Amino acid sequence: MTVTSRDTATQGRVGTGATASADRLVRGLSLAVFLQWFGASAIIPMLPEYIRHRGGSDSLAGLVMAAFFAAGVLFQYPAGRIADRLGRRPVLLAGLVVYAVASFGFLIPVGPATDIGLRALQGIGAGAAEVAALAMVSAAVAADRRGKAFASIYGGQVAGMAVGPLIGSILGVDLMWTVFLAAGITSLAACLPALSVVEVRAPLATDRPVDPQSGAVRPGVGLSAAFVGSLLTAVVLGLTFGVYEICWTLLLQLRGASGWEIGLSWTLFAVPFVLMTRPSGWLTDHLNRKHLVIGGLTLSVVMCGMYPYLHSVPLLVALGAAEAVGIAVVLPAVQSLLAQSSDASQFGQVQGLFSTSQIAAAAVAAAAAGALFGVAAPLPFVITAVTGVTLIVVVAAVWRSVGGVVPH
Repeated sequence: MTVTSRDTATQGRVGTGATASADRLVRGLSLAVFLQWFGASAIIPMLPEYIRHRGGSDSLAGLVMAAFFAAGVLFQYPAGRIADRLGRRPVLLAGLVVYAVASFGFLIPVGPATDIGLRALQGIGAGAAEVAALAMVSAAVAADRRGKAFASIYGGQVAGMAVGPLIGSILGVDLMWTVFLAAGITSLAACLPALSVVEVRAPLATDRPVDPQSGAVRPGVGLSAAFVGSLLTAVVLGLTFGVYEICWTLLLQLRGASGWEIGLSWTLFAVPFVLMTRPSGWLTDHLNRKHLVIGGLTLSVVMCGMYPYLHSVPLLVALGAAEAVGIAVVLPAVQSLLAQSSDASQFGQVQGLFSTSQIAAAAVAAAAAGALFGVAAPLPFVITAVTGVTLIVVVAAVWRSVGGVVPH
């Protein structure tokens, strides 16, 4: 059959329209993610102190923090399956509402033990929203542009974290009720841009599972090397995030940092990440994604092992900001590899498995980190670094036959 110039022009208009629609979806989701995490991240720095202030022990504070991750382990994969069956936007909206309700629950004068359930409910809401948003991006954006799209979503998330923790730290424990109120309000506000996006349900041709080495279309996701390596990457990320969730504030306090310095450290981690949004997306779409992931992960775990041996608060804050550059590259690169190895009808489940792997590792790290820190401050950081290096070696071996360049 002969392809006429009119056919070519029509295909060009369709392709341009699909790209514009995908761009609008990414912008709307990035704004929704920003709003939700602006409020959610304000809770993080002072929550352990808030639990203690209300009469809870250090162990209870660790359980409250770990409940967020444990809930994600249990509910993120089911949320992904529901998103694939019923639609990803409804799951996104439900997650935002659940997080808001749980945040408002902290305003009720109940005992500190109840905070475990409320924090778990926040984990369910945040986890469902994250899985649904990433699945929507995977389905709407062509493979050779996903790096930029994923970078934009993570950039929106971390942009919210650039301001939230600083505000939460400045308000302090005595005004934590205003932080919980703001977290609920901003999560509800995030529903507005989420409602404005149009979900793409039909698979694109580039969404069919492609073998990254040969470029051939493969049926189903299976346990491909790209998929398994991506899940192991999620475990490394989860281990480091879990330790930082519990021990970063404790380490800075041990070094004599004030409340505003602690909040500033969280903000200065976020700022380089946000500034890397465009560069990391371009790098993912044009360079070898395997090398980007392995290099960024290695930088992160090495720094994790270094932190407890540093005694200067400004140096700790500066190195934390440098680590953010590596993480900003890792996340869109590994998400691009993950989506490329998956079937479009299973993007929600795949994202659920990725998030479950990350959150499970974070839950284990968070549950153990507080106790290990009490024994010796370097222990949780060093154990995480050694484990991370070992897993990175495994990832490199698993990915040895995987092509890391995006098929164009």
